[in-house]
Amino acid sequence: MKPRLALRYELCHLFIMKAQFTYWKESDGKYLGYLNSHPDHWTQGESLDDLKDHLRDLFQLFRSEDIPGIRKVEELEVA
Repeated sequence: MKPRLALRYELCHLFIMKAQFTYWKESDGKYLGYLNSHPDHWTQGESLDDLKDHLRDLFQLFRSEDIPGIRKVEELEVA
């Protein structure tokens, strides 16, 4: 039988979440971008990796809190 921590680690890797995002590099060298599911909320980073860190933070914030006024995009099954 596996220790609980090892089992939890394996389960976490089974449920890797992904989110699409849009980004671009500005003339000053900074990266701007947004989560495609929340296009009204832009963030920036000094590098592409920094931008991705900020986008992960936004993703977690939007998932963890019910923030009034946040527009969301979801898929509806109709048939």
